[in-house]
Amino acid sequence: MFQKITLLMLLAVVVSCQKKESVEKDKIKIADWLIGNWENKSPDGLLIENWQKVNDSTFSATSYFIKGKDTLHFEKIVLSQKGEKLTYSATVNGQNNDKAIDFPSTSETETKLVFENPQHDYPQKISYTKGANNTLTAEVTGKLQGKLTTERFIMVKK
Repeated sequence: MFQKITLLMLLAVVVSCQKKESVEKDKIKIADWLIGNWENKSPDGLLIENWQKVNDSTFSATSYFIKGKDTLHFEKIVLSQKGEKLTYSATVNGQNNDKAIDFPSTSETETKLVFENPQHDYPQKISYTKGANNTLTAEVTGKLQGKLTTERFIMVKK
């Protein structure tokens, strides 16, 4: 009898651990709508973000801004899930000795992702909002030269 109870308890522990692990790995799926090629054309130039799934816990993207024939901004982004937390890591060419800056998630819904790092110089907040008609709004917010600044980019899926 004791062996049966011990076996059942062990089985219950294994099953509950497996369920928690799958829930943890599934959290990044809330961001599946990011995957694809996005563009924002304006008189200032062309902003492009290309998102792809690397594996079950990681997405990656390149983001660049082109004006004429010049690439004015190039950034590598990794969206990863560690445990139950999503983290947006951005590496901008020519900034922070080309090292990644992490922005942990502060909010995730089916249509909006928000990442914040209050210690970063600018921006301190990055958000992505899924819009209608294959649109996506990327927004960066923070204090820039002592003034609260928000830049908003509405992109269309290509």
